[in-house]
Amino acid sequence: MRSSLWRNVGQIERRSIQQRRQFHDYFVTHIPSSSLHPDSRSAAGPNHHKLPRDQSTPHNTTSEARSPTSLPSGPSAAPQRDTTVVRIPLKSAKHHFGARSSRGSRHYNEDKYQAGTIGIPAFAQRQPISLSRREPGQTNEQESQGARTAGGDSQVFYFGVFDGHGGEECSIFLQDRLHTYVEEAAQTFGIQSSLGNGSTEGHEREQSLIDRQKSGIELQRRLVESWKETVGGYFKRFRPEYFTGDQRSSIPQRSTSSTTTESPEDPTSLEAVLTYAYLHADLDFTKAQAQKHSPSPSSDDPVLDDRPLNGDDLLSHPSRPASQNLTNALRAPIGGKTRFRGGSTASVALISTPTPMPFWQPSSPSTITVAHVGDTRILLCRVNDGEAVSLTNNHHPSLPSEATRLRRYAAAFVTDSFGEERVAGLANTRAFGDISSKRIGVSAEPEITTVQLAASQYSFMTLVSDGVTGSLSDQEIVDIIKEAKTPDQASADVTNLAVEISPDADNATCLVVRLGGWERRSEGGVGSMGTKEMRDYKRRDAEDPRSRRT
Repeated sequence: MRSSLWRNVGQIERRSIQQRRQFHDYFVTHIPSSSLHPDSRSAAGPNHHKLPRDQSTPHNTTSEARSPTSLPSGPSAAPQRDTTVVRIPLKSAKHHFGARSSRGSRHYNEDKYQAGTIGIPAFAQRQPISLSRREPGQTNEQESQGARTAGGDSQVFYFGVFDGHGGEECSIFLQDRLHTYVEEAAQTFGIQSSLGNGSTEGHEREQSLIDRQKSGIELQRRLVESWKETVGGYFKRFRPEYFTGDQRSSIPQRSTSSTTTESPEDPTSLEAVLTYAYLHADLDFTKAQAQKHSPSPSSDDPVLDDRPLNGDDLLSHPSRPASQNLTNALRAPIGGKTRFRGGSTASVALISTPTPMPFWQPSSPSTITVAHVGDTRILLCRVNDGEAVSLTNNHHPSLPSEATRLRRYAAAFVTDSFGEERVAGLANTRAFGDISSKRIGVSAEPEITTVQLAASQYSFMTLVSDGVTGSLSDQEIVDIIKEAKTPDQASADVTNLAVEISPDADNATCLVVRLGGWERRSEGGVGSMGTKEMRDYKRRDAEDPRSRRT
């Protein structure tokens, strides 16, 4: 029984690798055909239009049968009026999204970011049926101006910021591949849409749920065992929060109702999938670095120079090759030729809507799920009072929960010259990479937060690195964005001020995502005036050469 289950799990993993696609840095939507550029209506002209974005191209649904932004065929998918389905590059949609990254005063910029759509089922809460009257034959799809995926759900948007330390190898790895781990985990675990678009019912649905749960529990158990055998130390008693308490226990009972809310103990829940994806990516990165040689410039012995740094540790055991360390048609090598000792933070926000209507529409509710590791930060701006709402915590030794988690494994907590607590020389207690600190508990287990957003409840979301939060408070960041006309301008204003007022500017990155209440961003509280005096003082102080003297 166990061997057959392992064969099924292996087949699912191989199938998911074969079906891997490139990251979609665009979104798909409808626009009126009258908005198309005249040249795009002729076969000889270029396929682009002026409204709403001049870089958009008509979306061809036949060329990407497996694309998560493909539209279903049939008369029910046709919009009510004459419209055209187009794909719009998200990073070029300056009125919807903005991103800026600066190296500050450092020689290199180790910050990375990503934005686009990913192919996972919708996880937004189903909205109650509207009591408003509709014309005969009119459907919900015809009321919206969004676009559905091939599975019948609306697009799931993906935004991430990654702050590398010790180099950019780990942050580049997360920028290029973390979304792939999330997609593969969602497909392998077989998570279902929260909107109930599945076709199976009754006994078949119940059997499908049981099979998925069995596979999910087995995958979780194998991943935890790999951490125990490969790293040891802290991971010998490692129990991820959203994994089942006992991976060998019986399958929990589940209702056949499509509206049943999945509990945190469900091995196929979105929280469990994100946790699995993060830990799997971190394990592959750790194994890949452990297999590489780490030259020691202080040694003159060529034999010692050729030995791995942790030659006696399980991390460099030759019988445990990294699954992504070899170059092939599907995967590129991780990092460079030598061992990378640094790491990276990761803050990822997934946005899902219950209808094809985009989440930035004022009348569209949405659900945001955040998976966070490190000290990068994700903030929301509330419309009614203009306050900053943080969705993440800085994973530092000063956080009581993190200090309690690590004290039995870390040798000591020290305070540096800046008054910051550190463990084993690191400011972050959770991070990708940092292979020399894995045994004391520096893991990539994400802190997951889910927020239900009512229509126009929040005006925008911003993702920032510690190069921004080290100089500006959460409310100052939010107030700067309120004063900008577009998210693109807002991201530039935040990054420029953070670098300008910092005496030793770190890499600074800011992403601004427009939400339904964007047009009302200055209505709540005192608008952007609450922190204006403090921001002006910081700017004047930075411009005064006498304030920089030591």
